[in-house]
Parts: sequence; structure tokens; C-alpha cells
Amino acid sequence: MSTGGEPTRYLIADDDAVFRGRLARALRARGVEVAEAGSNDEAVDAARAFRPERAVIDLRLGEGSGLDLLGALRREHAQLESVVLTGYGSISTALEAVRRGARHYLTKPVDADDVLRAFARDAEGDAPLAAPDPASAPSLHRVEWEHIQRVLGDCGGNVSKAARALGLHRRTLQRKLATRPPLR
Repeated sequence: MSTGGEPTRYLIADDDAVFRGRLARALRARGVEVAEAGSNDEAVDAARAFRPERAVIDLRLGEGSGLDLLGALRREHAQLESVVLTGYGSISTALEAVRRGARHYLTKPVDADDVLRAFARDAEGDAPLAAPDPASAPSLHRVEWEHIQRVLGDCGGNVSKAARALGLHRRTLQRKLATRPPLR
């Protein structure tokens, strides 16, 4: 989106100040102008003042939702391209992020090169999908974890309601939610 060799303007919205600062420094070292925000309100204010072309948005922003922020930013800046980041990726949240206008969805940890590649893929067009590799199929543990995340999202984050929908005791669901997502 940048013209005449001007650096692209990025907004980084993440409540993890250390990660946000490190990503901002790495992008600046690559010639990108960066504004930082630690909450939904800060991000909306920064976007009004900074007018970014691209946004890197954490799915969970303290008490707020990165998906809500994505919608708010897209309403004010229709041409804004965005990538949603999360430490707890699931198929349902990835689909919801794309439905709300995100170009890509990346699971943390990511670095500046991952973010730049995500936006570059969009500019170049994604490569055609290859036939699925049976060896890359997710494990049963990963599928269970993603299903739990989808049901929890469908229940608006209400653990008791999600536990009833899943046929689990609430404490059992809480223990499952406290574990890190399986990589595969």
C-alpha cells in the first residue's frame, strides 16, 4: 500500500509490553513506521492519530478482544490490512478473524519476518493449496483442544455454559483450559 518508497505504517496492538516493544523495534529496524498500543482504546486512538496502513492485533488484549478491535479499526479505516496474533490458536478463532476482515492469523511466537511475510503473501497472492499430507494431520489432543475453544467461543467465554455443552464437569474443563495448546 505504500507509495513512492515511503515506509509502510504499522499499528501493533498487544497487551504484552515486552513482546510489543521487541516487535516494534524489529519492524523499525526494517524501515517500517510503527505505533504501539496496549489496549483496544489505545489502539483506536493511535489509529486515528497515526493512520496506519497495516495492523498487527493480539487476539486477547487484556480485558478486550482483538476481534472487537479489528471490527472497530475496519469501520474507521476500511483499507486497513491486518494480521491477528494469538498464543492460543484455533480454527474457530482463525475463521472469525478472517470473517471480520483480517488478512492472516498467526500463532505466537512470531517475529518481524513472520509478520512481514504474512503481509507479503497477501500482496503476492497465496500459493495454491497442495494436497493434504496425512502425516501433518492434527493429533487427537489438538482436535479436542480446538473443539473446546470453539465451544467456549460459541458460549461467549462462559466456562460453566461451555462445560454443560461439552458434557464435562466445570472443573475438568477449567483444567483442560489451563493447559497450553498442543503443537500438533
